[in-house]
Amino acid sequence: MQAGCSLGAIALALSGGAHADMTTDDWGSWGQVVAEGSLGFIDPGLEKGRLWLEGQMRWDGDWRHWYQGVARAALGYSLSDRATVWIGYSFVPTQNAGKPYLAQQDVWPGFRYVLPTEFGTFTFRTMLESNFIRGDQVRYQPRQMFRYLRPFDFEPRLSLIAWDEVFVRLNSTPWGGPAGFGQNRAFLGGGWSFDPALRVELGYMNQYIDSRPNQVMHNLIMGSLFINF
Repeated sequence: MQAGCSLGAIALALSGGAHADMTTDDWGSWGQVVAEGSLGFIDPGLEKGRLWLEGQMRWDGDWRHWYQGVARAALGYSLSDRATVWIGYSFVPTQNAGKPYLAQQDVWPGFRYVLPTEFGTFTFRTMLESNFIRGDQVRYQPRQMFRYLRPFDFEPRLSLIAWDEVFVRLNSTPWGGPAGFGQNRAFLGGGWSFDPALRVELGYMNQYIDSRPNQVMHNLIMGSLFINF
């Protein structure tokens, strides 16, 4: 809980949260499966093409309430062995407690850069979402992730993993919130690589959401399965 409080304090500072009124502070969990690979299996000429498929389920309210799912698909192109550009679509069904059901749909371009070093691998991912939340209301929301992975010397299949992702709303909408800082997600955990094509990750994620006038902090146990093909 101490880690959650410290990460939340950072998020509050980022959002200018001296005036923030924390109305929700609970526990929950996220589970996700992510598959990514080359389109070369279709045709060798498509080797630089990439396919990204992802599914998520999310619970809050101390694990008593399912509140959100995510289905994401994207096509990409490898500019190099480190840089990839993407164009994608996300479907985000949401049922927050005490609020109407929303069937959010997102379209987005993205860019990812992977930087291997002797200290570990750094990944930078940028996405610029257009969130179609309700009717013709469109929220424009860039999000930036910084990720670090370092295998342990005593067991290279076991890795330390840490990442942070910041969301900013570029415009105000009735259902999407006011312009400005939107949320911060910070993760710390470990990963196990069964082989180059299969990896699992498990850890703690702190999610701080500025949905003025309400503030939300989720303490989440997050598990992920990554499949490369």
